[in-house]
Amino acid sequence: MRYSLSSGTLFIFPLPKAFEMARAAGFDSVELIINQEFQRVNNRTLIRELAALHPIHSIHAPFMMLDGWGGPVDMLRRCVELADEAGIGLVNFHPPSWLGCEFRFWLWLYKIADFQKEVGRERVLVTIENMPWVGKSRINPHILSVTQKMVRFISERNLYMTFDTTHLGSGKTNFINDFYAFYNSGRIRNIHFSDYGHGREHLIPGHGILPLTRFLNHLSQTNYDGSITLELSPHEFPRDEALIVEMLTEIRLFLVRETTARSQAQEHETSYIIKD
Repeated sequence: MRYSLSSGTLFIFPLPKAFEMARAAGFDSVELIINQEFQRVNNRTLIRELAALHPIHSIHAPFMMLDGWGGPVDMLRRCVELADEAGIGLVNFHPPSWLGCEFRFWLWLYKIADFQKEVGRERVLVTIENMPWVGKSRINPHILSVTQKMVRFISERNLYMTFDTTHLGSGKTNFINDFYAFYNSGRIRNIHFSDYGHGREHLIPGHGILPLTRFLNHLSQTNYDGSITLELSPHEFPRDEALIVEMLTEIRLFLVRETTARSQAQEHETSYIIKD
């Protein structure tokens, strides 16, 4: 597996500083969220400069309006173009919001028969992300919020998935069965990892109520070889930069330990049998 850090985890810092901190914490790569720093600049140059600091594994399409980027479809296509030119292998996007009246985006989504061919150019993996339940009434304001419907949609239209633990956990604390439904479709290529609790998303593991250690143990028993992207709220951290890097390092080590322990035990058992 590849262990990546979402740049959104450190969005209180300029992007170059966030990349340097991801490198210092030992992450393999960064998932780059396209944000306001990509307005009125040469996007290709900025991505090259960031990639020189630390590898970019994936791009997250904007989930807010940016000057000069157009609507959701334009932003997604532009991200794929940038990823293709920079040799970045994956672009993730959020599904349309029915509450936000993104009906044109919704109609466009259902017109695509093959996302990897028509959007990803057969060179960039395109993934859609499952979205959270919000508010006191616990509603999901995005389409494809039902696991079975999303599995059917992505399977029929050759669309891959970014599985988000805190988003699914906001609706179902015990989300592991839903994870297996997505996993068995063969479509997961990226995992956004964080905790959820008491209406708050993207918490540090252990600060919420989700069975994250059990989830990682289940994950270690699969053949998943995609990326695990740590995506936390920057409000979870102290202000001291050194302490943030230290905490990120500890969380990365936790991810590695919990996802590799079983495979290492199996290797040890195999070597023991051969030796015997």
